[in-house]
Amino acid sequence: MNLKITFIGALSLWFAWSTQMVKAQIGKPFIHDPSTIALCDGKYYTFGTRGGGLISEDGWTWNGGAERPGGGAAPDVVKIGDRYLIAYGATGGGLGGGHDGRILTMWNKTLDPKSPDFKYSEPVVVAASDGTEDNDAIDPGLLLDPTDGRLWLSYGTYFGFIRLVELDPKTGQRIKGNQWKNIAIDCEATDLMYQDGWYYLLGTHGTCCDGTNSTYNIVVGRSRKVTGPYLDNMGRDMLKGGGKMVLAAGDRLIGPGHFGRMVLEDGVQKMSCHYEADLDQSGRSVLGIRPLLWKNGWPVAGDSFKEGTYEIESERRGYALELGVDFVRMPGGMRGFNHDNDEPVKSLPSQVLADVIKTWPAGNVGVRIGDYMFRPHQKWTITAVPGSGGYLGAPYYKITIAGTDRALAATPDAEVVAVPKFTGAPEQLWQIDQLTDGTYRIMPKVIPNTKERLALVSSGDSTPTLARFDMKSDNSKWNFKAH
Repeated sequence: MNLKITFIGALSLWFAWSTQMVKAQIGKPFIHDPSTIALCDGKYYTFGTRGGGLISEDGWTWNGGAERPGGGAAPDVVKIGDRYLIAYGATGGGLGGGHDGRILTMWNKTLDPKSPDFKYSEPVVVAASDGTEDNDAIDPGLLLDPTDGRLWLSYGTYFGFIRLVELDPKTGQRIKGNQWKNIAIDCEATDLMYQDGWYYLLGTHGTCCDGTNSTYNIVVGRSRKVTGPYLDNMGRDMLKGGGKMVLAAGDRLIGPGHFGRMVLEDGVQKMSCHYEADLDQSGRSVLGIRPLLWKNGWPVAGDSFKEGTYEIESERRGYALELGVDFVRMPGGMRGFNHDNDEPVKSLPSQVLADVIKTWPAGNVGVRIGDYMFRPHQKWTITAVPGSGGYLGAPYYKITIAGTDRALAATPDAEVVAVPKFTGAPEQLWQIDQLTDGTYRIMPKVIPNTKERLALVSSGDSTPTLARFDMKSDNSKWNFKAH
């Protein structure tokens, strides 16, 4: 975080739920320079500049309450064994007008301030800058290498180079005799991650701390070695200002920065950041969480799910989820043969709900998969359900036949039906996760009489059911198409 640019002033707290998609988190998700999100005893935590941070019970509603001593800026956190290592920058970044910074680390057994085990160790300095060298010791990012267990820390801002040092994963201290290495320039708030044989260096590019005028964006380079060189998709070295775009401003959210990654399970990854200004929350700096996708070996920020009316298409064959009702033919019949080509051409109306709804049964109706014909029984409206909680980065949704209150629901025998009316029951609430390949997983919040977590799958070309999610199978994957 480079504080040479003026901070935005204090703004009033405000949040209103609207019928449009909520793009950032709810509650009071106000934070700057958030750490990677950490899970501790069923709760989510992230820490920010000046100390403190946010806590969430479900990953969707965030409020203050996380505690981190030491003040300073732009912390990061990683779990190592049964402990949490926190790194943060003290001074530097233009704080107090200088760039003589220090990076410190400290341990805690838990992140829960209410736990009797909550106690931070004494912080130790692991990197420093003297204010005149080509580096600014601030904005630490931690990587516990999954291939060999070694611990790395990147740090720095626009004031000079981004540097890399190695820490001892047992003590959190600098490896004795370890010499820093320059790995990038023209960015700050770096983070490292490993995926499929590559190390990725994420950096925040652009201007910080100017609210609605901040130009922050997140870029990336990759290397076969953690020490670099980190090249972008065009072969440009990040030591020479290279970097492929991961996420920029959009959807009334300005200035994404301070990347973090959470790997939830096979095929499900999330990225965290802050937005310098959320125009729907008084222009405040807020926590952002969105899907993390991978395309041709590069990380790409996915999209927060947008409410709307969709075809729900099975990746298995391209057929559509539909209400199991009789097919109602449209009038007109075949028009391909024996017609006068000079006959005036006119537009025919699409089949609408009023044309067919009286033919549908009144009670529960089964669900199937079939050829998409843009008919009313194949159009699903998906909307968030206020007050029903959520999961990491998103709310729970209801899935109803467009124009009706008939809702998709899980049954006690792990099947799916459309019930006549949405009641808000947990088996009628759905979790929608964009997967790393860009397709989607659809899961009920609960299945009655079981704690097993199952997903909507295609057990055959025409048969939907609930079963264990398998990232390697197209049976488990869906697409949402707006027509």
